[in-house]
Amino acid sequence: MKEVKHFINGEYVGSKSGKQFDNVNPANGQVFGKVHEAGRDEVNAAVAAAREALHGEWGRMSVEKRLSLVKKVAERINERFDEFLEAECLDTGKPASLASHVDIPRGAANFGFFADHVKNFPTESFFTDTPDGAGAVNYGVRKPRGVLAVIAPWNLPLLLMTWKVGPALACGNTVVVKPSEITPTTAALLGEVMNEVGIPKGVYNVVHGFGPDSAGAYLTEHPDVDGITFTGESRTGEVIMRAAAKGVRPVSLELGGKNPSLVFNDADMDAAIDGHLRSIFINCGQVCFNTERVYVQRDIHDEFVARLKAAVEQFRPGAWNDDSCNLGPLVSEEHQQKVLSYFKKAEEAGATVVTGGGVPEMPEELQGGFWVQPTIWTGLKETDAPACEEVFGPCVHIAPFDTEEEAVALANNTRYGLGASVWTRDVSRAHRMGQVLDVGMLWVNSWFLRDLRTSFGGNGASGVGREGGVHGLEFYSELRNVCIKL
Repeated sequence: MKEVKHFINGEYVGSKSGKQFDNVNPANGQVFGKVHEAGRDEVNAAVAAAREALHGEWGRMSVEKRLSLVKKVAERINERFDEFLEAECLDTGKPASLASHVDIPRGAANFGFFADHVKNFPTESFFTDTPDGAGAVNYGVRKPRGVLAVIAPWNLPLLLMTWKVGPALACGNTVVVKPSEITPTTAALLGEVMNEVGIPKGVYNVVHGFGPDSAGAYLTEHPDVDGITFTGESRTGEVIMRAAAKGVRPVSLELGGKNPSLVFNDADMDAAIDGHLRSIFINCGQVCFNTERVYVQRDIHDEFVARLKAAVEQFRPGAWNDDSCNLGPLVSEEHQQKVLSYFKKAEEAGATVVTGGGVPEMPEELQGGFWVQPTIWTGLKETDAPACEEVFGPCVHIAPFDTEEEAVALANNTRYGLGASVWTRDVSRAHRMGQVLDVGMLWVNSWFLRDLRTSFGGNGASGVGREGGVHGLEFYSELRNVCIKL
């Protein structure tokens, strides 16, 4: 039985209270580990260690040495690739074929990219006239924000955690990470890497637990935390914003979505089908910018639905280390029940279940897992819950449209505004969509094609702020103006 402890000030420690909770394999529903739950004592110790490190060796370290250490973290993750891969797959249930191409390499790359990017992070300078004619020079200096709370999600545990920790450390901050209680292992394992490459004690800390009355609340409410970055559902983001208001601390929030896709009748149909297989069903639909609504121009609607159905029915669910499988389970029983409740709501609303809509037959050794079938609906009204609320599962509603104006209105009819995709060969239409769709990220004839230099984030209920490139570094550093009178 694996034991997952907190990582505080360079050491693994248990909880003083003795509280622990189960680590469950989503593929079979079996408990394979115990995780220590942090109380106030552990959170206080982690924040104190981060504060001390901020003003210790880490804070005095040259930028060149600091960035060299950050790059070594990326190298060491890749050297221990198989350990991180197994840990991530056991926690999430996702196939190794996915995690080995996305979660682990991109999780490592976040350290290398931001270590390089910080070197080229520009500031500003101005010459100012003064009454005596001598003038003054103003210039900007970037300094670390301080001790940052990193609240990481369960869908891409390593990747989305290092997406925050990488730039935070590159900018000279220290962090206390609270991974999801469902997927704690890779955040804890990263502590070993930090020690191995020589990151000073207290720079990277991990506390495990839940949200209310547990590690999450204790960390976000802590007065010595200088900023909070969170990826997860919108309701939790609201709670964190309220906690951050005390002390007027900044937040960076990447939240939920009900992401649309528009398929026009001039689209490359083969490319559109392939793209939607990824954008709807990758990671079993558990990605914040997954497509959950597809609007297809009426004259190609039936063909699109038929071809997507045929492709979806080729998915093969199975264990993470089965190379013949390409679809994993949902991450927890609680989430499985949530997704299945939307399956039921769709049927009650009179939807046509094109394919899926239930739980697949699995081998005996996997029958206790949190499986659902990849599902396609048609015939829902825009006000039906499965068509307008975030499901976060391998399901999609497909509806027809006639005009470009109608398609835009349908896509924008949501409180969310995270991402969207458009499929068309018309270059002018593609640029028009870039102006009128109310989202933070728009992909044309692709999905999740990422350049890490570009902004990442959403509008409305989908979040506050932007990550990626110089945009993320705005959160992870403070700009100071220095005025020199000549």
